Amino acid sequence: MFAKWIERLQGRIPKGHERSSEWEDVRNAWVAANPVCAVCGGTKKLQVHHLAPFHLAPELELDQNNLITLCTRKKYGINCHLLIGHLGNFRRVNKDCEEDAKVWCAKLSKKP
Repeated sequence: MFAKWIERLQGRIPKGHERSSEWEDVRNAWVAANPVCAVCGGTKKLQVHHLAPFHLAPELELDQNNLITLCTRKKYGINCHLLIGHLGNFRRVNKDCEEDAKVWCAKLSKKP
C-alpha cells in the first residue's frame, strides 16, 4: 500500500489510473529478455521505464515497444533511470530517452 502512495507522490501513478494486473508479469518478462541497463550496462537494481509515461498513456503500459531497461545502481555515479529516463526529476518526461540511452551507452563504453 505504501509503495502505491510513494509512486503517486513521485508522479508515477496519477489518481484514477491503476496498474494492470498483468504489469508484474510483463515487467518480469521484460527484465528477463533485457537484463542490462540500456545506459550503463549494469545488471543490478534494474527497473522497467515507460518511454511514454504511464500517467500520460496508461493504454501503453503493457506495450513492449514502450519499455526500456534502466537501473538505479549509480554506476559511474549516475542513477540511469532518474537521469536519462526522467531528466533528473521523476515528474519530467524525456521524449528522447531511447536515443539518449544509446548516446550515453556509447560514451560510457569508451570510459577507461
